[in-house]
Amino acid sequence: MPVLRSGSTDRSRIATAVGTLLAVLSLLLTLPAAAGAADAPPRGSARMGVGVIAHDGQGGLPPGSRAAQTEGVDVSSHQGNVNWSSLWSSGVKWAYVKATEGTYYKNPYFAQQYNGSYNIGMIRGAYHFATPDTTTGAAQADYFVNNGGGWSRDGKTLPGALDIEWNPYGAACFGKTQSGMVTWIRDFLNRYKARTGRDAVIYTATSWWTQCTGNYSGFGAANPLWIARYNTTPGTLPAGWAYQTMWQYTSSGPIVGDHNKFNGALDRVVALANG
Repeated sequence: MPVLRSGSTDRSRIATAVGTLLAVLSLLLTLPAAAGAADAPPRGSARMGVGVIAHDGQGGLPPGSRAAQTEGVDVSSHQGNVNWSSLWSSGVKWAYVKATEGTYYKNPYFAQQYNGSYNIGMIRGAYHFATPDTTTGAAQADYFVNNGGGWSRDGKTLPGALDIEWNPYGAACFGKTQSGMVTWIRDFLNRYKARTGRDAVIYTATSWWTQCTGNYSGFGAANPLWIARYNTTPGTLPAGWAYQTMWQYTSSGPIVGDHNKFNGALDRVVALANG
């Protein structure tokens, strides 16, 4: 280590070193924000459970054996062309397929997934990944219905599902206040029902619902709940729902997609399809 000498030259060196250190510290403080922006996934890539994975971890344990539950899957473009025959043989009897996101994205694999599940014998439905920071709830409901999210009473088509969870592209609650989020969801649900005659399913996680809606209880009477929790039980449900209709219990299915349990035997799945 060099010995510092007195005089203006040494003071200048010390000032330069301090200035360099401060510049390095300033750079380090900016790195997390820059990294976060770089890590944001591309728009359209969100799928059911993307926020659950980020907050609760991936995977989940298979639930214990229970009476009257029916296995289902949900898929998106991440699964590509799905081998529905293998899923059917494994015991999967119902499916939800991502149709849309916001008012800017349509799943390019939707036809293969939606029609393929139907053709193999499954009862299937479509879901919409909500982005409340981009357009109104009513606009997104229209976009969803116009691009695969409709419904018909054929005994094989489930009502559309609203996937409302952590924002993978930014702030968890999409920049909405709790009351603003409730209003956005209500606008989506009202428009969907006006267009299809059905009450949409709500897919969410209890912790997100509590954080971003203030644990609002007003949708439980009409809208079936699809709860996401990667564990051996569904856990505490959001306010307003006494039970879940569906439960996404793992993000790492044995064949493909996220796996779910319908809270009832197959005839109850048919009943939901028929309305």
